[in-house]
Amino acid sequence: MKITQHLWTEGIGWTPALPNGGAPAQLVLLFGSGPQLRSAPRLAEIGRAFAQATSIGCSTAGEVAGTRVHDDTLVATAVHFEHCGVDSVDVPVAPDDDGAEAACEVARALVRPGLRHVLTLCDGLAVNGSAFAHALRAALPPDVCATGGLAADGDRFAETLVCHNGQARSARVVAVGLYGAALRVGYGSLGGWDSFGPVRRVTRSRGKELFELDGESALALYKTYLGEHARGLPGSALLFPLLLDDPDGGPGVVRAVLGVDEAAGSLSFAGDIPEGAQARLMRANFDRLIDGASGAAGASLQHLDGQQAGLALLVSCVGRRLVLRQRVEEEVEAVREVLPHAVLTGFYSYGELCPQGEVGRCELHNQTMTITTLGEQA
Repeated sequence: MKITQHLWTEGIGWTPALPNGGAPAQLVLLFGSGPQLRSAPRLAEIGRAFAQATSIGCSTAGEVAGTRVHDDTLVATAVHFEHCGVDSVDVPVAPDDDGAEAACEVARALVRPGLRHVLTLCDGLAVNGSAFAHALRAALPPDVCATGGLAADGDRFAETLVCHNGQARSARVVAVGLYGAALRVGYGSLGGWDSFGPVRRVTRSRGKELFELDGESALALYKTYLGEHARGLPGSALLFPLLLDDPDGGPGVVRAVLGVDEAAGSLSFAGDIPEGAQARLMRANFDRLIDGASGAAGASLQHLDGQQAGLALLVSCVGRRLVLRQRVEEEVEAVREVLPHAVLTGFYSYGELCPQGEVGRCELHNQTMTITTLGEQA
């Protein structure tokens, strides 16, 4: 596996310079701000430099290149596999589809003998992440897992974009299938938030829209905790994600607020909020957030069968960035300490997709650092 990484910044251009063409890469991962992803010249330059490669990417709330986190840039990471194959699919998300049908289309296009892993990126506002994850894991073979994330738009929540082979559009899902027995894939996802306050029951919800906790307005509850920061909704609600308990005794899943409907008095989350579920508010613990990033990196190594990680795809939640602020690069540096030789790329997201537990699963996470590591056996 050979990897090169290129960063485009305003006034400087590409660093290092893109190859003149014909570079032997099969996959390019591209992360950037919405305006940069819509730049036809930038995307055309990548297409010329890596003419034989499949390119996928999305808009972000911050781009990861090495141990740096950037804004308003493009990060292109080109991967040349020695023994593995690549295929891709680009699926529109219909207005009445929560993402489940798109997930089935992804599986229909990519599942065939030799499939080892699926990397997928979704429109972060059009797709219900939990519905997409549930449908995808049901459609994939039991020995194939999927990882990836939901595109972001900083803390604006206006429009998210998904990119495939030089086109950046909304209301899409893209995915890459990786094939071949030589591929080794690892993954890990950890948070680091502390729960607080009483356990509350979801008494009224619809899909990913939450109306009431314990019979009281969920929006009013959030405004109480946010105080003067309530003016910054929905972005400020990311400081208080919601932990949904697992009825089977597992660790539960965290959900982040992505929208507010003042008229309905509701909060919109990245995934489903089932009625009857028990929930607790969470808040940040700086040191534990950093430890969570390190723990996710360590977990990703457990599935590599001793193979060295060549590439690490980091998908971290926009809420973590808003909390960590100037310390945000500390969580990327914590990953570097665990994965000293891997090329680090990735983005800050509206949701993270990663197994939780056994191989073959795909779950929506929020407020986590999720890491996918790739290695190739000679």
